[in-house]
Amino acid sequence: MLAHMGYGTRSEIKRLVKQGAVQVGGKTVKDSGLQVDPELETITVDGERVEFREFVYLMLNKPQGVISATEDSRDRTVVDLLADEYVHFEPFPVGRLDKDTEGLLLLTNDGKLAHNLLSPRKHVPKTYFAEVDGSVGEADAVAFEKGVELDDGYVTMPAKLVILKEGDPAAGRVSKIELTITEGKFHQVKRMFQAVGKKVVYLKRIAMGPLLLDEHLSVGQYRELTEDELKQLKGREND
Repeated sequence: MLAHMGYGTRSEIKRLVKQGAVQVGGKTVKDSGLQVDPELETITVDGERVEFREFVYLMLNKPQGVISATEDSRDRTVVDLLADEYVHFEPFPVGRLDKDTEGLLLLTNDGKLAHNLLSPRKHVPKTYFAEVDGSVGEADAVAFEKGVELDDGYVTMPAKLVILKEGDPAAGRVSKIELTITEGKFHQVKRMFQAVGKKVVYLKRIAMGPLLLDEHLSVGQYRELTEDELKQLKGREND
């Protein structure tokens, strides 16, 4: 339990026990292998109460240049952005964002929640903000609503395109849009715009299911989910 909570390696914890630093129910522990129920018993280390929890849920505003993985031999990963107090829980990204894509990424060690959010059968909506090179208009919105054919012949499920600002290629102005999709094909947003002759030049995920990217999180920053956010996610999990 103490290793899970980041109090050290097993050998370091054995040393703490030998030093008399660990107490269970107010009594000093002499056996580092003692089995405990953290929900029923009070455990302290150096007088500090251990607040046990099994899972962590983190909202990250992913920066560009960082990959959605737990480890990589060449590039920095999203886990590399986390403090040690979270790393020892061994969280992983729920789904992925491309290396050059910013925005909302959930990290957790709750495999059941992750599986349900990623299950193709659940059709969890994901909303992106994008800047697109080219004039995005109502014809594109209609095409996306029907589903467009990607470069490999796959026809996408209906998607909702909201045009925030129509670009002007002649003036060098990009279109600004929001797009909500309910599937997660490889490079899907970029490939959908390619299908209608446009190019995404900036992409940021702003929502996943009921979870909205916290506007106060700067790029590269993260925080734990609130109880309400977690409740909404788990409600979605049971849909």
